[in-house]
Amino acid sequence: MMLYFWFWVFFSVLLLAFTLIRPHPYRFTRFLAFVSLLGLIFLNADRWFVDPFSVRQIVSWIFLAGSLFLAVHGFTLIKTEGNPTGDFEDTTSLITRGAYRFIRHPLYSSLLLFGLGAFLKSPSLLGGGLVGALFIGVILTARIEEKHNLERFGEEYQQYMDKTKCFIPYIY
Repeated sequence: MMLYFWFWVFFSVLLLAFTLIRPHPYRFTRFLAFVSLLGLIFLNADRWFVDPFSVRQIVSWIFLAGSLFLAVHGFTLIKTEGNPTGDFEDTTSLITRGAYRFIRHPLYSSLLLFGLGAFLKSPSLLGGGLVGALFIGVILTARIEEKHNLERFGEEYQQYMDKTKCFIPYIY
């Protein structure tokens, strides 16, 4: 278990260095989300394949598979529909197809699903705290990004916000 802690520290320091060199206004809230996600991965690393056919493990793998699908789908749409300039996040076109038709942040939803899937590998109080920190980081990042998108796309983005939910279709 101590080895996993040192892996978490190592990757967290790398993530912090990457965060500090990026100029995005939501870099620290995103850092909170990613460092929490890393914590969940390493906290439960020794439990990922224990009792693989239990209901909890099956639900966990469903969340993880959904996360992978949303991430690949979201990145593909950003590259093909968003017409990014420079950084892939700097889209010049508002994306309203695919998952973006229903939710504004499929990539952040992907992080939430991944975090829940990792948490379910071996639920604990510490893991619950990390899930809470992940949710706070993702929600704050999405709010900052939405303010930025309102400045970038104006009324078109406001109308898009009025028609879609943030992370979960038809719910939130």
